[in-house]
Amino acid sequence: MGEFVTFESGHVRPMALSSNGLRLFVVNTPDNRVEVYNTASGTPVLTESIPVGLEPVAVALANDNQLWVVNHLSDSVSVVDVSTTPARVVNTLLVGDEPRDIVFAGTGNKWAFITAAHRGQNVKFDPQLTTAGVGRADVWVYNTASQGTALGGTPVTVLNMFGDTLRALAKNAAGTRVYAAVFNSGNKTTGLTDDIGEGGITKPPPTTAADGTTQPQTGLIVQKNAAGNWMDSGDPRTNTAPRNWNSRVKLNLPDYDVFTIDTSGSTPTVTSTRVTGVGTTLFNIAVNPSSGKLYVSNQEALNLTRFEGPGTRSTTVRGHFVESRITVIDGTTASPRHLNKHITSYAAATGTSAEKAASLATPLEMAVSPDGATLYVAAMGSNKLGRFSTSALEGNTFTPSASSHVTLTGGLPTGVILDPARNLAFVTTRGDNGVSVVNTSTFTEQAHVKMNNPEPASVVAGRKFLFDASLTSSRGDSSCSGCHVFGDLDQLAWDLGNPDERRVQNPGAYNVNIPRLGRNTNLHPMKGPMTTQSLRGLKGNGPMHWRGDRTGQSRSSGETLEQQAFQDFNVAFTGLLGNATQLSDADMATFTNYALQLTYPPSPILALDLSLTTAQAQGQNIYNTITSDTLTTCNGCHVVNAVQNRFGTDGTLAIEGGGVDEDMKIPHLRNMYQKVGMFADNTQIPGAPNFGDQIRGFGFDNAGASGTVADFLSAPVFTLNATQRGQVEQFVLAMNSEMNPIVGQQVTVTPANASQADVSARLNLIVSRGKVTSPRVECEVVVKGVIAGVPKGWVHNRSTDRFVPNKSSEGVSTLSELLAAAAGDNAALTFTCAPPGNGTRFGVARSGTSKRDRD
Repeated sequence: MGEFVTFESGHVRPMALSSNGLRLFVVNTPDNRVEVYNTASGTPVLTESIPVGLEPVAVALANDNQLWVVNHLSDSVSVVDVSTTPARVVNTLLVGDEPRDIVFAGTGNKWAFITAAHRGQNVKFDPQLTTAGVGRADVWVYNTASQGTALGGTPVTVLNMFGDTLRALAKNAAGTRVYAAVFNSGNKTTGLTDDIGEGGITKPPPTTAADGTTQPQTGLIVQKNAAGNWMDSGDPRTNTAPRNWNSRVKLNLPDYDVFTIDTSGSTPTVTSTRVTGVGTTLFNIAVNPSSGKLYVSNQEALNLTRFEGPGTRSTTVRGHFVESRITVIDGTTASPRHLNKHITSYAAATGTSAEKAASLATPLEMAVSPDGATLYVAAMGSNKLGRFSTSALEGNTFTPSASSHVTLTGGLPTGVILDPARNLAFVTTRGDNGVSVVNTSTFTEQAHVKMNNPEPASVVAGRKFLFDASLTSSRGDSSCSGCHVFGDLDQLAWDLGNPDERRVQNPGAYNVNIPRLGRNTNLHPMKGPMTTQSLRGLKGNGPMHWRGDRTGQSRSSGETLEQQAFQDFNVAFTGLLGNATQLSDADMATFTNYALQLTYPPSPILALDLSLTTAQAQGQNIYNTITSDTLTTCNGCHVVNAVQNRFGTDGTLAIEGGGVDEDMKIPHLRNMYQKVGMFADNTQIPGAPNFGDQIRGFGFDNAGASGTVADFLSAPVFTLNATQRGQVEQFVLAMNSEMNPIVGQQVTVTPANASQADVSARLNLIVSRGKVTSPRVECEVVVKGVIAGVPKGWVHNRSTDRFVPNKSSEGVSTLSELLAAAAGDNAALTFTCAPPGNGTRFGVARSGTSKRDRD
């Protein structure tokens, strides 16, 4: 078997409870299953394990007989008949990219609502990635009783909203309204360009580092305030007031956070009600069943404040760069409640143990008692379940206290669901892939169980260093995941230079195709705004940070450059998170081993069979053959070679040209599609137009200042014409990754649909991609289904073109034999493309050993 692939998909709604409270359904995300527990004794007892799609993150019951499961990596929803034993997947709905949540609403739960990004190979519409004014957030709506017979089901409608990807859903008590929260909604910050050609931007003090060297000419982050003005941060230390930059900002950020869907009509529709000012990163929504008020768990980013470090000569975000909150929404009025308001000052370098004990960080799923009086929240960053009086939360009269928290055995709680009849709360714990049972009367943990976990020990051991604020910050309110949300992005830029440091030499290697030309290779500590980079895909890609300033040069024998480069981040635990000390060498090595296993998901833009559109093919040709900057081709720096796991970088530095004051490491291009949504340019050009409403304030390049890939390629250093720029943009947006796009894709074949052309084509596509070995293996095909009352599984052997069963005494089967067996029992078979090396574990040997599941 191959290495386990760590995607770190974030839980949204990880549990569902039957109406009688006796059956608990829990997503087992790394194991691609839903675990079913009997809860009659108060301690969950495992009764069944249901294979679904890859990385399930949400689950909900349409009724006690039908369970729907959202598979984040498979871009699918498994419809499961749980009225039988064993339970059976009877349909697989194919939806947009990275679906996250599901609710049922309308009369008799008529409608199913599923959030997804506005892209993906399963969508029947053009995502218009290069078109301004298009919402990037979708809700797919299905009729629960009639999901459609076409491949992947037929949605009643796909509702589009003007936001940057939805995450959470909730409904009101009557089921007439569904509420949808934008995940990366932003905070009305954007970046001004560096204006090097005009002499640079006038920034607030300080302007020099500790050694007296002048800061490089970089951009500046500004934020729209309550008065509607775009202001910088100023500098309180020198009494420099914030400056108004209205004349420079050429866009508007409406910051729509929460949308409302009306379910009462013949087809659900998005209403005109849109709530703003809720938060920067929105996690989950809960509805008070008594008052109808909404509660949105979220983080607010403080990226307007400049610099990290001790703050001797400047402002600093040390220990206070995000705030964990629950925002109360009454009508259209949003009232944020800072969960850690007991921390009244961050002036001291470190906090106190009392502050830490009372803190809650990274609030995720919430649950409200039936009388509407009490709210419970899973605080992932604190290893706690928090409890609030809703009236105190709404009135902001609560006092943060450790007595209002329960610390959970497994750590890193992500979800909570109530069994009010028995005064129980069930809580998922991602720290050990488990479930805790909390007695809500005594407010104590009374039981804990662990699910099967295929993750390597190194992943389990290292995860806490990303998420656990109580471990990594002195006040217990900050963790690395505050910016690297679920190991990925917050879609913001930060100015995290440090004026208290000195300029140093950059020892990094430069690309062989770009001569240094006597360029200054120093690294100035006041680096300017830089967009957050993902922790995914770091392995084998060279130095880290936009400038490559985590150089890895001090690595020891037997240690890779990337291992040491990540360990170079240890200074952030004191300089940014505000911890009293850095991690020990052993703990930092554990964190490093975890982080270097984080993997990018498959591209949602590139075709499943790797074919290119005409524009993408033309862009690929230009990328590989045409000198684009008078020195080399695009590929000369941004190397693309799937066999070598190169997807846009060769790990070296490059001279950036006259328009940029600092040299940068050549960045990878795997996630360009995630940055779509700012079709604007805040440059100092006389008479430049205002680009109107935008979804996001940061786009492409290191500072997020380029609105589109084509805009970036319009810089004077490049020689491509407009048509060529557009074609290269199409190719770059479809960049491949470590996982080919077919990974995770599914189809459920039944006797009723097996003869349909669309189903047959999809099945043939999945099986054919599973046979590909050159230039690299694409996936391993797994089959799951219940035949004659027996849960069966197979993995495809590409060498023999046979399917190997999950019982060693049974013979292998051809594809036609599998389909015939299913037809004879009127059974459904679900075919899934598992990551290379993972088919045997998922398909036939869950234990990860040679022992098959039914032996």
